[in-house]
Amino acid sequence: MCVPYDSRPPIPPISGAAVDTKDLALTSSDGTKFAAFRASGGRPGSPGVVVLPDVRGLFRFYEELAVRFAERGHDSIAIDYFGRTAGVGKRDESFVYQEHVAKTRIDQINADVSVAVAELRKGQGNANRPVFTVGFCFGGSNSWIQATAGHGLKGAIGFYGHPTRLQRDGTPPVIDRVKDIECPILGLMGGADQGIPVEEVDKFRKALATAGAMHDFHVYPGAPHSFFDRRFTDFKQECDDAWQRALAFIEKNSR
Repeated sequence: MCVPYDSRPPIPPISGAAVDTKDLALTSSDGTKFAAFRASGGRPGSPGVVVLPDVRGLFRFYEELAVRFAERGHDSIAIDYFGRTAGVGKRDESFVYQEHVAKTRIDQINADVSVAVAELRKGQGNANRPVFTVGFCFGGSNSWIQATAGHGLKGAIGFYGHPTRLQRDGTPPVIDRVKDIECPILGLMGGADQGIPVEEVDKFRKALATAGAMHDFHVYPGAPHSFFDRRFTDFKQECDDAWQRALAFIEKNSR
């Protein structure tokens, strides 16, 4: 598990921001309906963001994160991974996510992200609207993989994604896909993450550099896995910095 069910993003709301929210059921290319949550607050021509959750799938943390992006002018859609195995209904803390995440396939996740990207572009009637992905843990590595999936992204952000672990469907990890990366990627990592040693991050950096892929990785010394959480008050400075880096990455690569 990446973050507990009661976690919240460590980002203060913007008072008075005009944001509309809506639960969605999107339809993937194989006909599967999957749950999503849309937060709209973007200006004409502004970037869009697809939010990729951790292993729990779509729940409150990622819905709130989508709202925080929308308050900053970026229409956002947070998606769920489990439409094929768990349907589209809302879930509570008792949801046994492990059996569902084990059945995920990267080609299906790519297809679902493609629908969300198209939805964001359709919302402004702009087929060339700049769109980014941002993901956490399981969603972090999946976000980087989206840079190889032909979506025409402007960038892919991953918080503590694992760069060298095989996908759950047995397909290659993102480090083995670096030659296919089509856009800049950003990595925001915990220096004390026991599941993702800094040595693995360094391997990924070297592979990206060798492949000529544009990238920026920042490791926060002492920060654990899932440090981006309102509960971790000891890491407020790291959380604030990571959020500003994500926003700056979007702004820079939208031009």
